[in-house]
Amino acid sequence: MLHLSRLTSLALTIALVIGAPLAFAAQPAPAVAPAGTAATTKAPLPLEELRTFAEVMDRIKAAYVEPVDDRTLLENAIKGMLSNLDPHSAYLGPEDFAELQESTSGEFGGLGIEVGAEDGFIKVVSPIDDTPASKAGIQAGDFIVKINGQPTRGQSMTEAVDKMRGKIGQKITLTLVRDGGPPFDVTLARAIIQVKSVKSQLLESGYGYIRITQFQVKTGEEVSQALTKLRKENGKKLKGIILDLRNNPGGVLQSAVEVVDHFITKGLIVYTKGRIANSELRFNATGKDESEAVPMVVLINGGSASASEIVAGALQDQKRAVVMGTTSFGKGSVQTVLPLNNDRALKITTALYFTPNGRSIQAQGIVPDIEVRKAKITNEQDGEYFKEADLQGHLGNGNGGADKPTSSSGKPKAMPQDDDYQLAQALSLLKGLSITSGR
Repeated sequence: MLHLSRLTSLALTIALVIGAPLAFAAQPAPAVAPAGTAATTKAPLPLEELRTFAEVMDRIKAAYVEPVDDRTLLENAIKGMLSNLDPHSAYLGPEDFAELQESTSGEFGGLGIEVGAEDGFIKVVSPIDDTPASKAGIQAGDFIVKINGQPTRGQSMTEAVDKMRGKIGQKITLTLVRDGGPPFDVTLARAIIQVKSVKSQLLESGYGYIRITQFQVKTGEEVSQALTKLRKENGKKLKGIILDLRNNPGGVLQSAVEVVDHFITKGLIVYTKGRIANSELRFNATGKDESEAVPMVVLINGGSASASEIVAGALQDQKRAVVMGTTSFGKGSVQTVLPLNNDRALKITTALYFTPNGRSIQAQGIVPDIEVRKAKITNEQDGEYFKEADLQGHLGNGNGGADKPTSSSGKPKAMPQDDDYQLAQALSLLKGLSITSGR
């Protein structure tokens, strides 16, 4: 089963993954042969290294301060073997594998943050919306320097995640450092994380807003429902759509493909390249564009990864949308989950994915068409100007229509774009596109 996991996920388990439909049934691992080498050709076993491995294992068993059983030593050796390949390959024990299978259902236990490693520290890549982490104010870029008072520096990702996981309702204190400032504590309770994959609303008459928090199994279907809902609420064809993928860590590959398919009529969406036969995949549009080809803006930032980058890259290459925001995370590799015996599995990187124009996003990310950095909006109170229609005895409008004196209406309803600079800029661009396209 193919996955495109971004980073270790505290909210889910060792990693929040992204992949093809959830076929977790055990499958035989395909044979992998070096390029240009026959599959039957095998390199000789490194006997000297194997002897060293056996000797190290014997020395540990004989001399370590506490007894260590063979099973523990071998499992740790396997974990080390996988962890040193790349940040996304891992050995999954029974609990990790079970949680991985649950992760794409949209309900799981945890704090609701995506974390990675940087310079020996645990770094928050993005909090998940409507979770204990986001409600506690944890932000992308925060460094977790302590967990319940214990320093995280030098710990492996797995060790840190294990410490942050626990019983539902149990409190945990994270010590964070933000933007090089002094450390501060945040105490929050572990909870069942029920992630709402898709949210939507009209920002103004004619302009729809769709936010995808992560790509789950039903995300494609939910986006379709959101488009129908927006059209119904608007009462007629929309003038523009904003697709918000900021701080979206990824999810299921097939869902990312389905989302793009809702916005284009034809063409390539994404393809993958790898060494094993079933890692060479191509996904094309089916022609079921449900967006009615209205102007579109996609919002991304440094927390947009994996499936988010597939969607943004495809819509950008197909000239279907203007991508706005800041450069995305740059997670462009594919992971395959290979089930083992005893409810264990390997999650190993098997391919890279490419946008329709052949761009690899790995370690580079999607560069927006228009860069708009996050900023605070300070609303100034507009002075009420005295208008012609306020003057006693003013002339009426020669073309008819009601007078428009100084407004006495109350405060307008608060909307998401009021305090979200990037979203406000996206809406302004959409309005301009709508005007010039004559919609």
